[in-house]
Amino acid sequence: MTSHDPAAAPPQHRRRPPLSLSFRLFVLAATWTAIALATALYVLIAYYRASVERGFDSLLDLHLFNVVAAIQQDEAGHPVGAPQLGDPRFSAFQSGWYWQVIRLGEGRDELLVSPSLSGARLLLPRIEDVPFGADFQRVMDIDGPGGRRLRAIEQLVVFGDTGDRLSFTVTGDLGEVEQEIATFRNLVLAVFGLLGVGLVAATLLQVHIGLKPLRDVRAALGAIRQGRATRLEGDYPAEIAPLTREINALIESNAKIIERARTQVGNLAHALKTPLAVITNEARAASSPLGAKVAEQAGLMRHQIDYYLDRARVAATAGVAVSVTEVGPVAESFARAMRRIYADRGTTLDVDVPAGLRFQGERQDLEELIGNLVDNAFKWARSRVVLTCRLLPGSDPDGRPMLGITVEDDGPGLTEEECAQAVRRGRRLDETQPGSGLGLSIVRDLADLYGGAFALARSDLGGLRATLHLPAA
Repeated sequence: MTSHDPAAAPPQHRRRPPLSLSFRLFVLAATWTAIALATALYVLIAYYRASVERGFDSLLDLHLFNVVAAIQQDEAGHPVGAPQLGDPRFSAFQSGWYWQVIRLGEGRDELLVSPSLSGARLLLPRIEDVPFGADFQRVMDIDGPGGRRLRAIEQLVVFGDTGDRLSFTVTGDLGEVEQEIATFRNLVLAVFGLLGVGLVAATLLQVHIGLKPLRDVRAALGAIRQGRATRLEGDYPAEIAPLTREINALIESNAKIIERARTQVGNLAHALKTPLAVITNEARAASSPLGAKVAEQAGLMRHQIDYYLDRARVAATAGVAVSVTEVGPVAESFARAMRRIYADRGTTLDVDVPAGLRFQGERQDLEELIGNLVDNAFKWARSRVVLTCRLLPGSDPDGRPMLGITVEDDGPGLTEEECAQAVRRGRRLDETQPGSGLGLSIVRDLADLYGGAFALARSDLGGLRATLHLPAA
């Protein structure tokens, strides 16, 4: 990560995170449940409607049979009779339950109706619109007296004695059918609604219980990342057990790689520093311009070796679960040391680090970072240095919390161009101050290796403000 001012960074357009497994499973199960319930509801209501209508038509057909059986012709051929259907609705005024008999003939249609029809006449559709079937019967829906919607069955009967054709019609109120169906539909909707709520709750419970092992794995990984555990422990289902084994194998492999890297770094440091120490001592003992130059260059070589060895060590450990370091004790330790070292200058150091803040990384690296920043601030401060640390929730591009460490002083400060030059390796803006010029560049490189950020800017105290972002544990 290149060095930049975290506060001045342009807003990043984050990709929408993928949907969670819980949400996917719930939506899939809930959608299937809704489709199944809706289909079952439609089929059930349709079947019940067909059953009610069949029963209704059968009842009308029975009444029609009784009406046909009860009607006779007198000597003049007029239809006579009083059917006893056993249903008081055929006697109630405009009840929707009617019967009528018509003697058909050219110009001599004769009418006989039920008491409920009260002398009115049912208007039937034309035969061309609703033709009779092979059994000389037709079924239709019509509008009756009072605006009621009626189901009508008409039967043509030819009397053998006279050869007259008579039309027999019986009707029933379709509103009663619709009311019965509506009552059933409301009941079924209520039952299916409760069933749907129960199924949704069961789905949520099923998803919650089914994904619990994954939450356990996540919690165990969090414990490893925070340094409270070294591997995934516990019994997991067969579907997840291979994953946990592979994660444990990866953690063990990383630990071995880190240990080998530390060993090699230590060996290299011992192999190089011992000859350099001998060269430095011999050069200083020579007491000559050449000896002084050799000693100076050997010191620079030692600084370069320290720099690259630290970089190699951090590169081997950054990004893997190694350790967690409390920020407060490290900051206080450097505060005590700096107060003693610069006691004669009267420079004050204010430390504001809330308890509980932890850095996800090696203590040695945190000491290197804070030490370089605080030491640089003391070199330039006139009277005051301020060290603060805050937790920045979700400030990482991946949404992880970061530590915001700020070191400010009231010294002369730097311009924007000088801030950019100050973090270059070996670049010293003032040769009168002691040092190798590697301090701020080491801070920048360590921050990059840990996935953080480092920036320099003008401080409100009048001097320099160094801002460091590091992963929090």
